[in-house]
Amino acid sequence: MTVVFLLLALAIILVSAELFTNGIEWFGRRFELGEGAVGSVLAAVGTALPETLIPIIAILFTHAADSKEIGVGAILGAPFMLSSLTMVVTGTAVVVFYLRHRRPLEFSVNEPVLRRDLSFFVVAYACAMIAGALPLHHVKWILSPCLLAAYGVYVWRTVRGGGVLEGETKPLYFHRHPVMPHRRRIILQVVVATLGIIVGARFFVAQVQHVSATLGIDPLLVSLILSPLATELPEKFNSVIWVRQGKDTLALGNITGAMVFQSTFPVSIGLLFTTWQLTRTGLVSGVLALVSGTVFYLQLRFRHKLTWFTLCGAGSMYALYLIYVIFVAKA
Repeated sequence: MTVVFLLLALAIILVSAELFTNGIEWFGRRFELGEGAVGSVLAAVGTALPETLIPIIAILFTHAADSKEIGVGAILGAPFMLSSLTMVVTGTAVVVFYLRHRRPLEFSVNEPVLRRDLSFFVVAYACAMIAGALPLHHVKWILSPCLLAAYGVYVWRTVRGGGVLEGETKPLYFHRHPVMPHRRRIILQVVVATLGIIVGARFFVAQVQHVSATLGIDPLLVSLILSPLATELPEKFNSVIWVRQGKDTLALGNITGAMVFQSTFPVSIGLLFTTWQLTRTGLVSGVLALVSGTVFYLQLRFRHKLTWFTLCGAGSMYALYLIYVIFVAKA
């Protein structure tokens, strides 16, 4: 029966993701926003908010002994997951749709948009890692507002220079006429889709936890493998849908924009309301996320493109982290 519930949860997520991508594109067209603003800001923040609530609730509203550690772990886990497994899913989707003759194998992206995303992420997250590694407690009070200000600058620059939306957009599902829909219908569809993604993801998480408890899987493996799959990956079906449609900047911007958001706003919460003294395991995850983001940036900077092979190669960061946790950290 659990398998049936898992499939039901995935069905809810997939339908909601289709509604979301369609609605957010029409939102961008209605308000004349570029693909950078639509993919890297609106879609990225919209799908990242549910995960952002987890560390906020753990840090600010939970008084258990380990609540702050759980919150910091959630803050560190999101950028790491986005820069590794989520990229693998996107790269794999490109190959699958290519083999099905649905799209070309090559990526076609707006290089300035993605380079801006990755440069903001690398700088912001590197500052967060340095602050967590050094015993300089006063630094966090300066860094936190700086990160929030940096995200404001990032949003402003992205909205100003995001480029035009790629390709055509199917009629709005809540309108179904080939004319510009009213903004109320667009917003309603986006809100319904976002709620559907949240409900489906939470339902999926509950079923994954049930499976792990039933099978007696090590909680460490659950936190490293099943939990990321349950919390982040289902909501990145938006990127898979955009990959299928050949809208590669929107697909990758949905991920890289979320990386910028997760490395600034949640990190600021951690800096202000925890000691932000990161363990070696946390620092390793941060360094690996930075390595992955830097590799993507350098490929765009010098080769002016991204490939499916590079995206799938980001999975090596996750594999290295597993090896470290299982064989090094536990030693």
